[in-house]
Amino acid sequence: MTKVDLVKKVADSIGVRKSDAKVVVDIVFDTVAKALAQDEHVELRGFGSFDVRRRGSWSGRNPQTGEKVQVPAKKIPYYKPGKDMKRI
Repeated sequence: MTKVDLVKKVADSIGVRKSDAKVVVDIVFDTVAKALAQDEHVELRGFGSFDVRRRGSWSGRNPQTGEKVQVPAKKIPYYKPGKDMKRI
């Protein structure tokens, strides 16, 4: 399912125009993304939760030259399915 499909389903479900449903979907996605950017925990009961995990730096290898490179630490968004999602 793409974002366009999701917008259409939301519009059909609540009986609004696609443009209005797109605004709602965009607001939800933006709110989740901004919360994760601020290291907040986002939990949608029944669906799942979103968190940010930290990965430490590690030594990698450039595949073209074989030279060792240091990969910096970074934050990774993580999704954990809720109880209802695990049943699917």
